[in-house]
This record gives sequence, structure tokens and C-alpha cells, in this order.
Amino acid sequence: MKVLVLGPGGREHAIVKALLRDPAVSEVHCAPGNAGIAQEVPVHAINANDPVAAVALAQELGADLVVVGPEAPLAAGVADALVAAKIPVFGPAKAAAQLEASKAFAKQIMAQAEVPTAMARVAETESEAAEALDVFGAPYVVKDDGLAAGKGVVVTEDREAALEHAKACFAAGGTVVIEEYLDGPEVSLFVFSDGHHVVPLEPAQDFKRIFDGDEGANTGGMGAYTPLPWLPHGFVDEVINRVAMPVIRTMAERGTPFVGVLYCGLAVTKRGIRVIEFNARFGDPETQAVLARLETPLGGLLLAAARGELDQAETLRWNANPAVGVVLSSPGYPETPTTGGTLGGLEAAEDNGASVLHAGTALADNGDVVSAGGRVLSVVALGESLEAARDAAYEGISKITLDGGHYRTDIALKAINGEISVAGGTR
Repeated sequence: MKVLVLGPGGREHAIVKALLRDPAVSEVHCAPGNAGIAQEVPVHAINANDPVAAVALAQELGADLVVVGPEAPLAAGVADALVAAKIPVFGPAKAAAQLEASKAFAKQIMAQAEVPTAMARVAETESEAAEALDVFGAPYVVKDDGLAAGKGVVVTEDREAALEHAKACFAAGGTVVIEEYLDGPEVSLFVFSDGHHVVPLEPAQDFKRIFDGDEGANTGGMGAYTPLPWLPHGFVDEVINRVAMPVIRTMAERGTPFVGVLYCGLAVTKRGIRVIEFNARFGDPETQAVLARLETPLGGLLLAAARGELDQAETLRWNANPAVGVVLSSPGYPETPTTGGTLGGLEAAEDNGASVLHAGTALADNGDVVSAGGRVLSVVALGESLEAARDAAYEGISKITLDGGHYRTDIALKAINGEISVAGGTR
């Protein structure tokens, strides 16, 4: 099987690595890829958001499967174009990708499917935003309605800051969704879907804030770990029964079946599970940690989903060892990242068995690997315990040099120290 992966980032590097472990996959290509991906598979310099270019490349390569990594190509209709060209694709059509592309649309679907989520209001004007903020109170949660690469959410005790974020969105021609604040720890769960059947992966936890202790601005994610030892028994089954399957059924009933991976961003609150958001693709950086533990061949799973045959796929097998991933970001991220810095120590970072997964990297004319995005790379490690995996990941990332680069030092620490509380107490 020949597979083409579309996307430039860390999730795509993790997908490529997992596909290369699949004995049924004979060839992997990536477009446009990055400096790390280019060291492992052929890369192609196309605009992955262009449906015509994506179809042309898939046809030229004779791809048996195309995997769409980021959200932008999905919102641009790349999956639709591939389906029209009769090329199997893992990734939802544009209409189904609205689950991520529009927070308001996602709320409508959740209401129709009776999925538990935060109470919310859509605001199109300053007065509507102000009223919604007063209804829900602090902490204030304001989300850009459209795609914002994981950074379009403001959670703050400062009402004026919340209102300013809404006004900035209005000024750009957008709308916002204002929600009640959800207490409790957050969980990320990826669910494969073929439009009618679902297969869950292992839960993970992401770290959105830029600084230790969940301080500072929201980012696309600064690290992740899996599994989650503190989750209540039966958590995944409950998410499938109350969230994933109702949404998949509702989308199918609307004539827009969801084929791909549904990312369920969840809060475990005192009132039970609540959906924070959906993504229509693999979340980053959770993907890096989760796929590091997956032992079932990935290519066969993704092709089964693309063909509507997920109910016939083999039961997932997992490495029992925990995985921890830590993200290195460029100076100034997430507000105004400075790129172009030279990266050192990349090979040394893998000496202890960790993996370096490139995200925003490029190859300079002199052969150096340089930063080319806000989040530069992640270091992922497995260990016999969560603490061992964490130690290995941090040992690896400590060997990488980037002037002004930044990474959090507390990924998975609360879980190791037993400091995460869920309904019913600390687990």
C-alpha cells in the first residue's frame, strides 16, 4: 500500500513514523512535510490546502490512501476532491469538517445529538458578547467561531480582556462563542470513524498554556502524555456512548457522514463528562504520544475507515508503557514567534531511545536544520512507568539547542504526584 500524508507538522511526522512501522505499507510520501519528515520519506512541495494540487499529486504517485493531517485542507474541501477522484482518503469532507471549522455548528450538532457540553451563546456584536459574559460570569471563556490553530480561545478572570478578544474577532469579520467555564481536568480522546462505526484510541492529556503551572497564553499544545492513570473506570465507553456515536449518527442522518478521526476535547467535571470542543483531525501534540504506543498497524486501520469497513478492523493493541511528549517552541511563541534559529543536538536527543518529531522545521541552504514555526518539534519517549517516560523525554529535549527556545518543565508532573482530582476524589 502506498500512502500520501498531507501536512507540514508534528502530527504528520508521527503519522509517517507509525505508517513506516506497518508491514502492509510499501511506500510513504508527505506533502509538504518538514526537515525531519524529509529525512525519512520523500516530500513534495505543494500547497496541501489546494484540492487540485492534492489530487494531482495523489494520482501521480498512484496513492492507495491519502491521509489529511491539518484542519485547513479539510475546511478547503481537499477530502471532497479526493473522493470525487475515487482516491481513498482518511479525513472528513468539508461539510463534516465543520465540526471543527465552526464552534457554533458543533454546538448545534451537540444539541441535536444530546451530547453533554458547556452552555454557550453565539455573539456577533459587542453588546451580545457583553450580555453573554455577564450571564456566564468568570472565568470567562471566549472562542473564535472559526479555525484558529488552537489559539483562538481566551479563558480569563478579566472581563475586559474577554470582551477585547471578542471585539478583535468582530473587527476581523468573525463571530465568537461564549461559554460557561468547565471545571475539572481535561482529556483528549481520538476516535476513528468510517461514517457509521467508531474505534477509540487511548486517552491523553494535553497542556495548552505556554508556561508551567498552566500560566500564560493558550497555545496549540506544549506537551502530552498517555495513558491517564487517574481516569475513572469505563471513561472511554462512556465517551463513545454519550458523545462519539451520537455525533457520528447525527452527522450521517444529516447526509454528511464523518470519515476520519474525531478529536473529542473533554472536561471531567463535577457534573460528569462535558465536551469542550471537537477537532476533525488528529490533535497536536497528543498524536505524537498516542501513536508512539499504538502497535496495531496504522495503515490498515486508516484504509478500513476510508472504505467504510472499520467494523472489520482488528482490535487495537497497545504498548503497555506510558508515553510522554514535550514540545520545544520558538522564542516569542505564541504571540510573535521568531523563526530561523539553528537547531543543535537533534541526534543526541535520541540517544536514550526518545524520538524527535519535527513540526516547524526547515533545511537551510547550508544544511542546518532551522526553526520555521511557532512550535518547532517534540521529544517523545516511552518508559516502564509514567515517571520513567517523563524523565527520558526531558533528558532528550535538554540536549537540543535553540537560542531563545522554550519548553514547559511540568508535563505529566501532576499525574505522577497524584495531584489530579476527578469526581469521586483523586485517583
